[in-house]
Amino acid sequence: MRKVVLCEGNNKMAICMEDCVFMKEIKTNVMRILDKEKVEYTHHEYPHGKDAVDGVTVATLMNQNPDYVFKTLVTKGMGRDYYVFVVPVDHELDLKKCAKSVGEKSVEMIPVKDITKVTGYVRGGCSPLGMKKQFKTTFHITAESIPKIIVSAGKIGYQIDLKPEDLIRLTNGQCADIIKD
Repeated sequence: MRKVVLCEGNNKMAICMEDCVFMKEIKTNVMRILDKEKVEYTHHEYPHGKDAVDGVTVATLMNQNPDYVFKTLVTKGMGRDYYVFVVPVDHELDLKKCAKSVGEKSVEMIPVKDITKVTGYVRGGCSPLGMKKQFKTTFHITAESIPKIIVSAGKIGYQIDLKPEDLIRLTNGQCADIIKD
């Protein structure tokens, strides 16, 4: 009987069968999009279980400045359109400011149970890039003044960092003040 062991780490997956080891680099759809667009990025991994952890913990696990690590949040407007907001992990969305930034009367967070249906991603692995459909995306204004932005690579445990201007361009995004004071 053959013994098969799967091990993940350093963006590679090792498949060990008896005395043979096969290495396969793990690429998420977000990484494939960036490769296709020839955008430079660095991938990061952090230890995780199957459940999501908060963004500040992710920044700590990766030894990164939380000002550079952003979370992706999805809302729904009164007109039933979806909107994506990308903010630093240690801040909270101001839904009134968000609504104003996209020309809606109001917006509300979508239920957690709808995240996969709407975006194609799971909670904790939601990236502003590569969703099922491209929604209007707004980044907090601090994204314009930082040297790098770190967001989910589309899978829990994987993050990418790249130039903010590249990510804003690829998402056809805009910047606005969208966090609580």
